[in-house]
Amino acid sequence: MKAPFSYLGEGHLRLIKEVPKATGARGEVIWFTSPAKGGEILAREAPAWQAKVFAGRPREVVGIARAHGPLILVQRKKPEGPFSHHAHLEDSEYGWFRDQVGAVWAEMRNFGVGRYLFDLRDLTNEQILGVLVGLELAAYSFKTTEAPVPEILCLGAGEKLLQEACALGSAINWARHLVNMPGNELHPESMAELVRKHFQRPGLTVDVWNADKLTKEKMNLLLAVGSGSDSSPKLIHLRYRPRRSGGRGGGGGGRGRAPLALVGKGVTFDSGGLDLKPSSAMRWMKKDMGGAAALLGVASWAAEVNYPAPLDIYVACAENLVDGKSFRPGDVFVSRSGVSIEIHNTDAEGRLVLADALDVAVKAKEEPEMVIDVATLTGAIKTALGTEIAGLFSNADDLAEELQDAGQAAGELCWRMPLYARYASNFTSPVADLVNCTDGWAGAITAALFLERFIARKPWAHLDIYAWADKAAGALTFAGGSGQGVQTLVRFLQSRATR
Repeated sequence: MKAPFSYLGEGHLRLIKEVPKATGARGEVIWFTSPAKGGEILAREAPAWQAKVFAGRPREVVGIARAHGPLILVQRKKPEGPFSHHAHLEDSEYGWFRDQVGAVWAEMRNFGVGRYLFDLRDLTNEQILGVLVGLELAAYSFKTTEAPVPEILCLGAGEKLLQEACALGSAINWARHLVNMPGNELHPESMAELVRKHFQRPGLTVDVWNADKLTKEKMNLLLAVGSGSDSSPKLIHLRYRPRRSGGRGGGGGGRGRAPLALVGKGVTFDSGGLDLKPSSAMRWMKKDMGGAAALLGVASWAAEVNYPAPLDIYVACAENLVDGKSFRPGDVFVSRSGVSIEIHNTDAEGRLVLADALDVAVKAKEEPEMVIDVATLTGAIKTALGTEIAGLFSNADDLAEELQDAGQAAGELCWRMPLYARYASNFTSPVADLVNCTDGWAGAITAALFLERFIARKPWAHLDIYAWADKAAGALTFAGGSGQGVQTLVRFLQSRATR
């Protein structure tokens, strides 16, 4: 497998400091925040009828066909309150400008012009970062047969912002690319090889636990979930330690600090097991490793920017398939932590692989400061919050607030959900310490409560994500893997690095 295409990394955008007399560009894209500036440009460049229509029904993105080349205008309208929920659900400046790139990209493609001048001089650095990351996302395609991408001359951005956007955009696209891979190509064994090939880089070391090691470590839950597949389960540990030179990840120093542990669900395909999913629910279950994909994206970003604090990333990989060796409802397994689990439903497998991986994380030789897990864990969270807002559960108020703030700033929303302890009483089993799931309501809450049993009272957060775009939206110009979680965690890590 090749690494995903990088629009910024492969030099399709070139920075310029002033507009030369001959740019070779036939199109122009002007980004601005002043309505007066927009009216002035329209009056000068647009036909009278179009200027009149736009003035009466202002749009945020408008394309103008001029004799000497197309002009695309992007105007940020001032948000108008009142805002509820302390504005936690509103567009950030970064997120708004990132998402407009999708509409701009479509206009650029429709005009059929090969080179554009981007004028970003009216924008702040945060807004420019959104535009540049948006370009990286919009240019991505899993298929390699797409039309050639347009070239851009960029006015108003600096080299530091370009590098930052390239690192972040590429990390998001790594996560998208992994989720988009078909299940016959990406399974636990090939995923381990892929990580060894692409993520062994300065600052990152990779250790893979195979079935023999998992057995020795008594990771019986992970082994049970993967027992029906010919591709044996794996635990992948990416150990990130910053290089001695200063990094671009937010400043600060990392040596002597306790690592932050990140744990991802990597179920590369989920049939439901013997409690088989219906075909409609199984169709996109290659995306059930979306949490693992997000954390691999974060690992890529950390190594690229030399993030100045240590990270331990654990990816629990398995395929939940149907076979004579598959685990069954009613089976009992003793987890790595020593807690015995009765299987009530084989389709509640994600919490099982995470439980064993969380135990590894919290008991690591280098004890973590806190633990965050990311998983496409429940359909119940999609019912509650939809596809664009992740469910956030945490036993630490400060950690939850930091993550929610990071998600809002990153234009990747999450919403805190209750860890209502009384619901944990539903896990009672007559033959084991716990059942793996409960019937009835509050499925996302009970899944989080199950995970909480395996964190050894560490500060912990759980992000229940969807990881998928059902249709093109914002800067994502194709349906498929969305990279959900990467931008939130990067913002969170950046804010912590400055302390």
